[in-house]
Amino acid sequence: MFARGELAGVDARAYWAAVRIWLNGGDPYHPASPFMPYVYAPWLLPVFAPWALLPWDVAWFVWRGGTIVLLLWTVAWAYRRHPLATALTALVLAFPAFANLDTGNINLVLVLMLWGACFTGPRTGGILWALAVVVKWIPIAFLPILAPKARLHGVVFLAIAVLLTLATLPLTLVQLSVLFGIPRPLRLDYLVFLWALVPALWVRADPAWFLRPSTWRAWAAQLVATGRAWRARPRTDDGPEPEHAGHRLWSAARGFFGLPV
Repeated sequence: MFARGELAGVDARAYWAAVRIWLNGGDPYHPASPFMPYVYAPWLLPVFAPWALLPWDVAWFVWRGGTIVLLLWTVAWAYRRHPLATALTALVLAFPAFANLDTGNINLVLVLMLWGACFTGPRTGGILWALAVVVKWIPIAFLPILAPKARLHGVVFLAIAVLLTLATLPLTLVQLSVLFGIPRPLRLDYLVFLWALVPALWVRADPAWFLRPSTWRAWAAQLVATGRAWRARPRTDDGPEPEHAGHRLWSAARGFFGLPV
């Protein structure tokens, strides 16, 4: 956790410095040494501002201390439900978790936001998911773990984020040029995102249900049943009845987002 010495918190310091450079009229995407460039959406800078206005020592303490406290809460929640599975998962993810705590990278904060999206109301959950997706696209894969109404709000807020991105397009183009100009080695610290699956898996009596051969057989049977139902659907002389297939897809989409079917 302290192995990097003076370099500890280098990523968090980049976010902190970016806001201060921006407030002083500078370019956060091309900062002077020793700061790393800011690589996120320009309209997110005000989101970091309340934290970044703190002195660095205080800001770093709040960032890492708050992350540790919330991470420990998630571990305690999971351990109360499935002690052994939680211990094994925490052991496997210990290295990427400590790597993120060491550098202050926002990955772990995004994981905690995804946890928050599972434990708050639909609107707040949707906002948390959408913000996480705007920062890094990996959280978009976690949309199914949200409650249906939260998925709907999340997609709506993500659409708003796209509009904000278009409104700041010149700076967004600068952001993208900086982002894709940075070498991207294999990042094991990204494995920490697997911890965001815990709220969805641990509510079941068997958190490893998806690894069981019986589960795979059930999925295969369901797939076969779906294929048979598809072949048995109403047809016209020109092929499958389009309205019937379209209606099924539309109903499935509405159900996914918690809308009346």
